[in-house]
Amino acid sequence: MRLLLLVLVALAGLIQYPLWMGRGGWLAVWDMQEHIATQRGINEGLRARNVALLAEVDDLRTGTEAAEERARAELGMMRQSELFVQVLPPDVKPPEIKPSSKPNRVAPAPAAPGAKPTTVTR
Repeated sequence: MRLLLLVLVALAGLIQYPLWMGRGGWLAVWDMQEHIATQRGINEGLRARNVALLAEVDDLRTGTEAAEERARAELGMMRQSELFVQVLPPDVKPPEIKPSSKPNRVAPAPAAPGAKPTTVTR
C-alpha cells in the first residue's frame, strides 16, 4: 500500500512538472505576459511619437510658420527688422565685446566651391 502511494505521488509530481516548469508552463506564460505588457507600453510611446512627427511634417509642407520656427530655434536666424535680445541668468557673465573702428560688416557664409566671395556692408 505504501509503495502504491509513493508511486502515485511520484506520478502526480511528474505530471505537474511540465505544467509549472515546462516550456509552456505557468511560469513561462507569466513571464511572457509581463514582456508583452512592457512591449505594448513601448509601442504606444512610439505611436505617439510617430503621430507627432507626421503632424510636424504636414505642418512643414503646408505652412511657413513651422519652417520659420525651426530656422529660429535650430539655425539662429531672424528677420531683417528684428532685434536679437538674449537674457542671461544672473550667475553668467556676458562675453566682452571689443570695440572696432571698422564699419559694421557681416561675415559671409562659407561659399560653395567655385562661387565668387561677396561682402555685405551696412
